Amino acid sequence: MSSFLYFLLPALGGYILTSVYLLKNPRILHRRRRTAFNSRHISHRGGCGERIESTMEAFTHAVEQGTQMLEMDCHLTHDGYVVVSHDENLLRQTGCDVAMSSLNLQDLPLYKERLEVTFYAGHYSSGADRKFALLEDVFRKFPGMPISIELKENNIQLIEKVSELVRRYQREDITIWASVSSNIMKECRRINGSMPYSFTKKRGVLLLLFFYSGLLPFVPLGESLLQFYLPCIINRTFIPENPILKNRLVVYLLEKVTMRKSLFKHLEARGIQTRT
Repeated sequence: MSSFLYFLLPALGGYILTSVYLLKNPRILHRRRRTAFNSRHISHRGGCGERIESTMEAFTHAVEQGTQMLEMDCHLTHDGYVVVSHDENLLRQTGCDVAMSSLNLQDLPLYKERLEVTFYAGHYSSGADRKFALLEDVFRKFPGMPISIELKENNIQLIEKVSELVRRYQREDITIWASVSSNIMKECRRINGSMPYSFTKKRGVLLLLFFYSGLLPFVPLGESLLQFYLPCIINRTFIPENPILKNRLVVYLLEKVTMRKSLFKHLEARGIQTRT
């Protein structure tokens, strides 16, 4: 046993020292990724706390306020239009319990006059524009604005149409694939591998495992963007009915585990942008 430790401890010490050194100096092993965007400020759904989410008015307001990236979700109407909408079911946004995929574009209802802000329970946004926006209209109005597009459904037709629009408006370098699902991201990258992409939930968990095990400096990463939601601001809408996930101590520990300055500095040094 003592002879085993005699070899193990120096090897472990050497591994830890090497890992820490490379964590602070990642360009020894990895070439810094070059992206066509550098976005410190991202407007989630166009700044949903200030205007009705995901409308052209919201996106215009966000750009006027100096945002550096627009974030949005897209779904497909029954007649094949790519519409910007966080939800596929329109109940929360419009009061109509209907799926967007079951309606033609001209039949989409208007947003509610006052829409509760997702991450700020009891507070509402309003605006003059209550129409759902087309992704093509967003591309046309903001040709140079980086945009992160999150897809929540593994719909090949939707992915292909988004990719087609990205290519048509020549914005493959400033439009980012985003999805919580690794399966959906796999299809996005298969259909258009020229677009940068962000971490999925599974890849985010793996990233943390690599970081805490010391393996991260040795692992190649293909992603260009890491987006983390601060656990302390996520309200009842996004936390399941599970007491442990509503516990303040658990939320505090989750935040401490994920919000690591050394992790973010390492990724930034490799050209992977990090946003919370």
